[in-house]
Amino acid sequence: MSKYFFILLVFLTGCSGLEESERSRLRKMNAKGEFIYRSAEEKSYVTAPPEKRERASYPWEEGLVAGQFKITKDFFRCRGSLRSEPLVSQTGEHLFDCGGGEQHSLPLKEGKEFIHPVLPELLNYIQESTGKKVVITCGHRCPTHNAFCDATPFNRTSKHMIGAEVDFYVEGMEYKPEVVVDLIMEYYQKRSPHKEDEAFNTFSRWNSPSNVSIPPWYNKEIFIKIYQVSEGRDLDNDHGKPYLAIQLRWDSTTSAPVTYTWS
Repeated sequence: MSKYFFILLVFLTGCSGLEESERSRLRKMNAKGEFIYRSAEEKSYVTAPPEKRERASYPWEEGLVAGQFKITKDFFRCRGSLRSEPLVSQTGEHLFDCGGGEQHSLPLKEGKEFIHPVLPELLNYIQESTGKKVVITCGHRCPTHNAFCDATPFNRTSKHMIGAEVDFYVEGMEYKPEVVVDLIMEYYQKRSPHKEDEAFNTFSRWNSPSNVSIPPWYNKEIFIKIYQVSEGRDLDNDHGKPYLAIQLRWDSTTSAPVTYTWS
């Protein structure tokens, strides 16, 4: 029985193949072709000539400046930590650290978190100009963390507490802080909204006593210090490298001096 079934299967398969070959032969016999004629300049649709465009940024590129993450106010959050061991001040007072950015916000202005915008603008200009990462060692400090880091009287009115001061260095340029100062001055000559104002685009040297050995630079808006390896060390700046500090002197949005008092 299986022998007859196999013969039938071979017969049907062969017939199917012959039928397909015949259909293919008939299609080729009945196929017709026609030539399409048109002139060289003839166009069915007229299109505008292509224009070169800059490639749009990918979503992950929009937050970059010269290959580095764009600095925003979030980079300035307080670096306090509840894991810090309590300290005892020179007066015998026990000092405790805060919980940092997880416990409290940045300074508030009109109900919103606030850092003076010229500070991230300057740091991003440095990144853009150098292609190197700016490392913020100290941005905002709440009063608790400020006292915990440095309980000296000099630090009691630090502008870190109001988002008007930043300490930082540039990776790969840690020992070239004067070059970074030149870039900050360049910003005020080329990029600042006040670049035509001599009070902003011209810097002077500070001749009064200060806590650094290199005389600071200042214009109407900011004050720049360079801290040497042996200067300005506290719990936020214990990295052992020279660093810079930019302190705001004048608020251009309110046309008023920037100060911090306990009153």
